[in-house]
Amino acid sequence: MSWRKLNRVLHRDFGYFFTATTIIYALSGIALNHMNDWNPNYVVNSKEFKLTEVPPQQEISEDWVFDLVDRYDDRDNVKKFYFPKENRLKVFLHGGSILVDLDSGFGFIETIRRRRLFYEANYLHYNPGKWWTWFSDIYAGSLALLAITGLFILKGKNGITGRGAWLTIAGIIVPLVLLYLII
Repeated sequence: MSWRKLNRVLHRDFGYFFTATTIIYALSGIALNHMNDWNPNYVVNSKEFKLTEVPPQQEISEDWVFDLVDRYDDRDNVKKFYFPKENRLKVFLHGGSILVDLDSGFGFIETIRRRRLFYEANYLHYNPGKWWTWFSDIYAGSLALLAITGLFILKGKNGITGRGAWLTIAGIIVPLVLLYLII
């Protein structure tokens, strides 16, 4: 087998094998790059409301709390409730909470749910354990191999001795210039 054929085989097979891993790191990398713009792991929804009739604190029962939660969420999500301050009700929900000022009737509900795909991709990107460390190290080495083998896939004017050389040089210069401008 010639070195060119071996190069193509390695590039092809490693590329196929690591397709899913590349997509995981791409999604999570985009999410992590924009953490100041949004929460990549969770969708947080907030809503204010006003109750017209609120009983005194000592008359608030579990049934009243369930009736309150039924208006804004599912009563099965109630974990517990308590009064953190005089005339303040806090209801803990699976995936959120409700806070009510019993004097004014104003309330606030906040719900949190995992952002599909991004939560899982970020979990893996944050390196959850030894087994993933080994796999991601192998993946990182394979990315280097993919980059090197990719340089030699094509021959001639579009290969590394022609157009490919100019694109490779540009790909080296851009990060160096950006690094220089940032630092």
